[in-house]
Order: sequence, then structure tokens, then C-alpha cells
Amino acid sequence: MSPIQAWLGQGWLPRMPESLEALDLLLVMVATSRMVRRDGVHFQGLRYMDPTLAAYVGEPVTIRYDPRDIAEMRVLHRNRFLCRAINPEHAGRTVTLKDMQTARIRHRRSLRTAINERIARVADFLPDQAQSTPPPKKAAATQRSSSPKLPTSLEDKT
Repeated sequence: MSPIQAWLGQGWLPRMPESLEALDLLLVMVATSRMVRRDGVHFQGLRYMDPTLAAYVGEPVTIRYDPRDIAEMRVLHRNRFLCRAINPEHAGRTVTLKDMQTARIRHRRSLRTAINERIARVADFLPDQAQSTPPPKKAAATQRSSSPKLPTSLEDKT
């Protein structure tokens, strides 16, 4: 029987997930691969831990997370559910991926502003470089010594 005949006849239905959570795992979750480290799985600068992961240190795993809540992720090893790893810093709270990215951007901007302010303060205490140091000289073109030129063709020999 061909696949089209199976589809059209006998009232074939696709295999449905057993629960709504399994459906979420298929539809809502974003999958990416990571390596299990001694202190857990790292993702987006956060560390996710579960005691089950200790047996899989150095192994590649697939993580599935909900972008609307990255406080917890599901860890799969060879396409089999392994555990739910939790970020201890955000346990019990709902933190979205967008919230994390926004917080990082805000933090980088504040650091950049602080660095620029410090550079401006230090520049006030430095003497003018234009008056104290002469401008750098351009490197003189290196001249070859007057060694005889080697002939490259019969015409050059004459």
C-alpha cells in the first residue's frame, strides 16, 4: 500500500502526543545542542543543574527550552528525555529570553557609558600629546644595495 492510499483510506490519524506537556515539547520548545560540563549545562550565560547530569559530563545533549521561561530546560540525551535542569538563580520565577537579552543590552550600555566617562577623566590629566611628542615619521623606503641585477631572460643579458 502506498503512503497516499494509507492517508486517504482506513481513516489514518497521525500519532498524537500523550499529554499537553509532550505537545509543548514538540511545538513550543526551541532545541539546541550543548555539552554537559562538571557544573551543569550552560546556555545564554546561565548555568542549569540537575543531579542526573553528573553521569553525563562531557557528553553532548540536546536542550529544549521555552523562550517564554528560560528558568528551566529539558535535557535530552540521544533523543531520550534525561531530566529537567533548573537555573538556581532564577528558580521559581518566570524569566523570558527577551528579558535576559534586554537586561544584557542595558548592562553593556551602562558599562560603555562608565568606561567613556573614565576615559574622559583620565584625558583631562594627561598632557597634550600634540605639543609633547613629535608626530611619528613615515618609514623610509628601504633601498636595495647596488648589487648587480641578475638577468631574467636572454634579452636582459645584452
